[in-house]
Amino acid sequence: MTESELEELIGNCPTLYHMAERGSWPSIRQYGLLSTSALLDHYAVDPQRRAEIESRHRPESVEVTGDGLPRAVVRDQIPMSDTGLKRALPERLSPMDWYELLNAKAFFWLSETRLHKLTNAKAYRDHEHDVLEVDTRSLIEAHKDAIWLCPINSGCTKPMPHPRDETIFARISDYPYVHWRQRRARTERVVELAVDYSVNDIQDHVRRVVVKRGTEVLSVLE
Repeated sequence: MTESELEELIGNCPTLYHMAERGSWPSIRQYGLLSTSALLDHYAVDPQRRAEIESRHRPESVEVTGDGLPRAVVRDQIPMSDTGLKRALPERLSPMDWYELLNAKAFFWLSETRLHKLTNAKAYRDHEHDVLEVDTRSLIEAHKDAIWLCPINSGCTKPMPHPRDETIFARISDYPYVHWRQRRARTERVVELAVDYSVNDIQDHVRRVVVKRGTEVLSVLE
């Protein structure tokens, strides 16, 4: 991706979206937006429990606690399954490899349409969520070297387990933007933006934090 293409992407997708557990914004504001791996480090989770959370499928959300730290929740992985991943991944990669790869990143959607596909999905539509609306340009300028772009929903194998491997993620300079520009609508040329490990300064890039249920904004937190 060239600098002019990046400018086009930012113009088309000026806001990033992250869906978090309801009530998690105060902790995110204090400690940053942590990937699952970063959160497990922060809470010093013991190795056996860590492996269950980080290296295996999570059919439901998992609560994590630590001395002097607020309650945290690691989100479920309902849209994904071992069976689906075995069909989607090459033989050299296992479902465990994929879970660990995703858990090491903090993820954002590049369109509200993609966000609403998640908040309005059957498993989540009746629940409230803290949704972070983040300035795309600000985040990219601060974390460009740690950012990956992805043209698919990497954490979903339902209903169709689209083929994937680790090369589906590309650094900004390596992302095949022209390829996707020719095939996708403006807000679909990149589906996910992921940051290595954590975004410790997420508060500096947040435009607004809202409580959502489905597509409805229930309240504004920030």
